[in-house]
Order: sequence, then C-alpha cells, then structure tokens
Amino acid sequence: MMNTENTKLPPPLDLSGWRMLPRVAIVIGGILSLLGLFLSPKGHFGQDFGYAWLTAFMFFLTLGLGALFFAMIHHLTDAGWSVATRRFCEHMASLLFPWLALLFLPVALLSKQIYPWLTLNPAGDRALLAKLPVFTLAGFWVGSAIFFGIWWLLAGRIRYWSLRQDVTGDALCTRKMRFHSGWGILAFAATVTVAPTLWMESLQYQFSSTIYGLYMFASCGWVALATMYIITAILQRQRILSGVLKDNQFYYIGVLFFAFTLLEAYFEFAQYFVIWNGNIPDETFFYNIRDHGSWWCLTMILIFGHFFLPFILLLPARVKQNFAVMIPICLWAWLMNYADLAYNILPVENPHGYPFRWLWLQFGCFIFMAGLLTEVFLRKFLRYPPYPQRDPRVLEAMGLVHEPEELPDTLPEGGAQ
Repeated sequence: MMNTENTKLPPPLDLSGWRMLPRVAIVIGGILSLLGLFLSPKGHFGQDFGYAWLTAFMFFLTLGLGALFFAMIHHLTDAGWSVATRRFCEHMASLLFPWLALLFLPVALLSKQIYPWLTLNPAGDRALLAKLPVFTLAGFWVGSAIFFGIWWLLAGRIRYWSLRQDVTGDALCTRKMRFHSGWGILAFAATVTVAPTLWMESLQYQFSSTIYGLYMFASCGWVALATMYIITAILQRQRILSGVLKDNQFYYIGVLFFAFTLLEAYFEFAQYFVIWNGNIPDETFFYNIRDHGSWWCLTMILIFGHFFLPFILLLPARVKQNFAVMIPICLWAWLMNYADLAYNILPVENPHGYPFRWLWLQFGCFIFMAGLLTEVFLRKFLRYPPYPQRDPRVLEAMGLVHEPEELPDTLPEGGAQ
C-alpha cells in the first residue's frame, strides 16, 4: 500500500519569504570577506582572511564529500530506504566541482600566506625534507587538481547516469552507477585521507597523524547526515517526497547519525591517546598549543558538545523520529563541526587563544559560501525530479512491494501439488 503517514503532517511551510535569503547571504558575506582581505595587519596581507576562508571551505567540503559517500553507498548496498535521499545527495555532491573548486582558489592563491612551509628551505628542516616533493608549491597545486578531478569524475558520472535513468529506465544506468561507486569508494578513501593532510594537517607540517584521514572521513559523514535529516524533514513537510518517504526512514538516518557520532569521537580520542602517550615533541606540540587559553575552553566544548551531548540525546530509539529533538541536534552538529575545524586550523596563526576579533570575518566567509552553494543547490533541485523516478528500489520505497505469504508449517494431505 502507499504511504499514508504524510496525511498526519502539519500544513506545508510558506517558504516564499526565504527565497531571497541565499542571495542576501552572498552579498553580506562577500562584503565582509572583502573587508577582511584588505584590512589585514601590515605585512600580513590576506593571512587572517586566508585562515577564515579555509575554515569555511573545509566545512562545506566535508558536507559535499559526505553527500558523495552516501550517494555511492546507496548503489553499493542496493538499499530501498535511501531512494528518498539519493537525489539531493547527488546534487550536494555535484557542488564539489566546479563550485567548491572555485571556492578553493583563494586558498591556493594565498597559499604562501597560509602554509608556513611554502616559505621555508627544506634543506634545513628534516620534517619538511621528509615530505618532499608533495610539500612544495608544485605538489600543492598538482595534488589539489587531482583531488578535484577525481571528485568531479565521481560525482559527475553518478549524477549523469542517475538523471538518464529517469528518462530511459535502462538497466545500463544502474550498472554504470554501481560501477562508478565500486571504484569510486576506493578513490574516495584515498582522496579523503590525503586532501585533509595536505590542506589542514600541513598547516603545522611538523605534526603527523596516521589517523587524520579517518578522523576527517567521520566528520564528512557526521555533518552530511545532519544535513540529510534536515533536508528530508523539510521535504516531508512540503509533501515533495510523499511518494517514497516513510517515517522509519528518519529512524535509519538517525541511527547512522548516532553511529558516526561514536565513530568520530573514537577517531579523535584515538589520535589524542596515541600521540600523547607516545610523548614525541614533534607531535605533542599540536595538543600543547590547544591546552592553553581559550583553546582549552574550546577543547572542553568539543568534548562535551561534539560527543557527550549528541550521544546522550540520541540514545533513545524514539528520539530519532522526533523532529523537536533531532532538528536542534542537527543544527548543533553544524556548529560543532565548524568549531572542530577551527580548532584544527586557527591556532596556527593564533596560538594564544581564539581570534574573536576576526569573528565577523569568519562569519562573512561562511555565509558567503553558504549562500552561494545553497543557491546553486536549489536550482539543481528544482530543475529535476526530487527523487529517482526509475530506481530499481523505488517500488519498495513506495511500499508497493508485497511480502510473500508464509508457507504453512505442514502440507495438506496429498503432499505438494
């Protein structure tokens, strides 16, 4: 039978007044970002802007990569419940190229102001010498181009065959998406490991952590699931996914969100535990800096706000379908993900405490990217069907697949007919 749970929903929201919000964010964020670029202290042109821009960029990069991961997982697992979320995950993943690649350009152009190792002589630094030729200007540009090239190929091919499947319904489309997801999950694992190492971990190039890539992967999944939950809840309220969405699908997203909460906390603690107990000065300095001043306060906020609070609130099974609890938790996850990225990036230039004087610049960079990417996402979403029309599991998602009747324990006299 068709899903009738949507009849219990409150009336749809009037979102007409919010349509201009992304454009307003672009204008305000753009002005604040430009002011921050040209108001840098003398001799440090673009440095504060560069770190603020990198933090915002990494936030939306984790969101795009997380969406790409779950789009591939849908095809690799052949799940029915994720049909409803598959299409907008593809749209979010397609933001990786060209939009996030363009947003990366300020980081690349200001790389010498952001990354200290680009101005050093590797011959006099054993930590830098060991990481050649990747930790060079040419290595930075070539590596970055390879990352975006792989993500463009992955997200572009999966989305192309998905939209073609809506038109033709050909089984070839399904096979192509599964093929690209197969090799893509390996390429994704490699790039999500190396890219954060080159763009974030290298800010303090003496520091080295073999678990850093896993930690960033968990961040990608965590923030993507929070975003998926919010978008799915809005689309349910608007009756846009009424044909393929059931209430239990929110439970599945909530369970995954809970799992990634544990996974990210495990990786973060594992990194700290191994480095702190190893007691090697070239590694422990990373945490020594963050154990003082307002960075220590942010450490405590992340411990309790990034893990304990979501963990405790997400424990009850019924909570995962309670919008009054889940929506605030998902919004809180955005804040904690940004705070976690700031914890990794901003102490490089501000080792004595959080740069509150540049909070307006960080806000400007963030809302500029948020407005731009939201505008692009909405155009993509409104241009195509909101969910896959001919996915092999679409009937299952609609509840039109009947379970086979159970056979009786004993056959009637005369045996099988």
